[in-house]
Amino acid sequence: MAKKPTPTEILQGTLDVLVLQTLAPGVAHGHTIAQVIERRSEDVLQVEHGSLYPALHRLEDRGWIASFWGASDNNRRARYYRLTAAGRRQLTVETNRWERMVRAVNRVLRPAEE
Repeated sequence: MAKKPTPTEILQGTLDVLVLQTLAPGVAHGHTIAQVIERRSEDVLQVEHGSLYPALHRLEDRGWIASFWGASDNNRRARYYRLTAAGRRQLTVETNRWERMVRAVNRVLRPAEE
């Protein structure tokens, strides 16, 4: 019997685009990024720190986001992330790719009358 994918396993394939979209309006630190994704998905997508921070580092290595140190709301040191120009372009690419994938899956799940 096939193992049912966990929310984290499903998320790994889409985490990059979710992070990019979350940063589109402006800067945020990691904890806020995770909270926004969880809240917008009505808690369906749970972003574990063990997945989020490697993704943030990967996106930064690719030049799609940049980071800087600042003070959080409770005056603690926190790393903040922002979308770069290359990240905005990549967000468009990734969003288009995701939308094509959703349409393809929907065609399989809801085939037209043949």
